[in-house]
Amino acid sequence: MSRIAAFGEVMMRLETPGYQTLAQSGSLAYSFSGTGVNVVSALARFGHLSYLVSTLPDSSLGDAALAYLRKLGIHTPFVNRGGRYIGMYFLEHGFGIRPSKVTYTDRLGSSFNTVPHPPENWTQVASSVDAVHFCGITLAMNELARTQIKQLAGEVKRQGGAVIFDCNYRPSLWGEGGYALATPHYREMLELADIVFMNERDAMLTLGMHSSGEDRMAQLQELIPQVAQIYGIGTIAGTHREVNSDNTHTLTGYLYRDGAFAFAEPATFAVYDRVGAGDAYASGIIHTVLRGDASQYAVDFATAAAVLAHTVHGDTPMATEADVIQAMTRTAGDVQR
Repeated sequence: MSRIAAFGEVMMRLETPGYQTLAQSGSLAYSFSGTGVNVVSALARFGHLSYLVSTLPDSSLGDAALAYLRKLGIHTPFVNRGGRYIGMYFLEHGFGIRPSKVTYTDRLGSSFNTVPHPPENWTQVASSVDAVHFCGITLAMNELARTQIKQLAGEVKRQGGAVIFDCNYRPSLWGEGGYALATPHYREMLELADIVFMNERDAMLTLGMHSSGEDRMAQLQELIPQVAQIYGIGTIAGTHREVNSDNTHTLTGYLYRDGAFAFAEPATFAVYDRVGAGDAYASGIIHTVLRGDASQYAVDFATAAAVLAHTVHGDTPMATEADVIQAMTRTAGDVQR
């Protein structure tokens, strides 16, 4: 198996009980998450040696987060300690036509976004792993975060490792005129990337590309091959999601590799907790692509991993490879005795 790291912020998730709003609830439950946390913890369950590159406050709150990471099977020698705060977000679960809502606190003051890593850290990380996952959310933070993500990605590339980039554009983090602000940073990361997670909207809105397609699928099939060619990207993957009138969701996974698309059969399912499902899909693609599996198997596996992530509470995917393979072969589970 591969040695895989993720560079990203550890977030504290504070959620209301059930489907209550913040205005209704008088209590909150907390856990720790983040895109990088979710991806490498899932990969650890698939058998990979997984690391997180991050910074946590040197406090009891940082200690709790570090213990949580280790419980997930994540190795932490590249987690720095310093600063005073941890990034937080409040989650209100949606129901029916009311969508789930995420409200961030002031993340710019978090340890991850204020305490720089020593430059020698990048060489140590790049020489210790086969691939590193990066997230577009980090690009939205501040100049320190943008500088560090590019430094590490460049060092990974120089040492022959794989650069994995998830576009993950968040309008609420970039603010007004965000797409224009994001464009140069996204282009820099795409030029370094070997595996990318994006869709047609990323190509049109973040990269400024144009499509003659009349629907999302036509736009996807027109633009993704162009992105792969322009930036020299070997693998591009993602999902299309539909929210149905009966509160179920339908997910269609896609993978573009070696000049051809592979699509999973659309999967329709009930949703228990949606947050983190995209990270589960990403971990499934990373796992199968780095292992050299065929494109169709890879996209089917990743889609099943994403569907399973909707069935458990919390951001972090909990499925093993055996769980995913089982989900690929049946639509509903019986009681296992």
